[in-house]
Amino acid sequence: MTPLLIGSEIYRGSTYGPKHPLAIPRVSTMLDLVRALGWVAPGQYRDSPKASIDDLLRFHRRDYLEALLRAEQTQAVRAEDRARFRIGADGNPVFRDVFSRPATGAGGTLLAARLTAQGGVVHVPGGGTHHGRPDRASGFCYLNDAVLGLLSWLNLGLNNILYLDLDAHHGDGVQDAFHDDARVFTLSIHEAGRWPFTGQGEDRAGGHAANIPVPAGFNDSEMTWVLHAAILPIIQRLCPQAIMVQCGADALEEDPLAKLSLSNNAHRALVAAVLPLAPRLIVLGGGGYNPWSVARCWAGVWGVLAGHAMPDRLPPAAEAVLRSLAFHPAGGPAAAPRAAWRDPPDHWFTTLADAPRPGVVRAVVRRAAAAALAGLPADRAGVA
Repeated sequence: MTPLLIGSEIYRGSTYGPKHPLAIPRVSTMLDLVRALGWVAPGQYRDSPKASIDDLLRFHRRDYLEALLRAEQTQAVRAEDRARFRIGADGNPVFRDVFSRPATGAGGTLLAARLTAQGGVVHVPGGGTHHGRPDRASGFCYLNDAVLGLLSWLNLGLNNILYLDLDAHHGDGVQDAFHDDARVFTLSIHEAGRWPFTGQGEDRAGGHAANIPVPAGFNDSEMTWVLHAAILPIIQRLCPQAIMVQCGADALEEDPLAKLSLSNNAHRALVAAVLPLAPRLIVLGGGGYNPWSVARCWAGVWGVLAGHAMPDRLPPAAEAVLRSLAFHPAGGPAAAPRAAWRDPPDHWFTTLADAPRPGVVRAVVRRAAAAALAGLPADRAGVA
């Protein structure tokens, strides 16, 4: 089946506020970039619908959804709503589209689940808000589109699903949502010791999860090791009917909110390896707070899904998309110690693929990968 791309114009100009890490354009830049490359064939793009309240009630509480709607309508938040639902607190600001933007992301992931009911591949770069809780905002995530998409697959009759999370931050909201549901196995590769400070290697979430916390400086060679020593063997043992990949770009070296050191080659290689093993595949966006690295990463992932070769140099139209960006990391100079964020290198404008970032595969990474595979319950192997 032809791979499909789901996006929306709601992301163009939408911002969490000038001092927030999500002040940057991400989905709109990625969409502009793949269109400039000529990588979106007629009929391959779908506009994301906005999820309805009934759609969202599959996971979220009504009183919380009503509070989000009030915040969008009034552009303010009541003290009791802030305290109870964490809207306007903890990095979850009130902004113009505080309900509509997350609801559009959720609508895109729900549409992807429906489109893959009988099989297929869909990329939803506006999805991946994996920290959202049923009754509160968390970690810049107001809704949890990944959970909603997985629930939709379950409602379609699937009973053996793998959720794979590549974000620098542990996919806590998804893991917790399926803690007691053996039909969904969650696997998260994330930076150890980083917010939300969950997802330690021994965290099995009722036997339906595996976590691979990795150290700062996690490099391409180490991701290749994890892919072949843990991720692919887990997929081969589970034989999932469907795989959802949260493709957070904050694991890239250029990201200001994490300390991992992957190149975007790692994301593309992982998606390419998973693709032939997934009867149904949804690839979401996620974290990522450098607009050049996010757009180049997600555009490259779409290129893999849609069967396009990486160009050695971007054509002028695609280069113009990237040269139009500006970046001022939230928090000022203290948040931007790397000179590249202030004075972007030329390859951020002219190439899609990073230079590889190989390195030593450290013992801690080897142990974490082995532990994830060893902890897979025997009764999960080959579940139909």
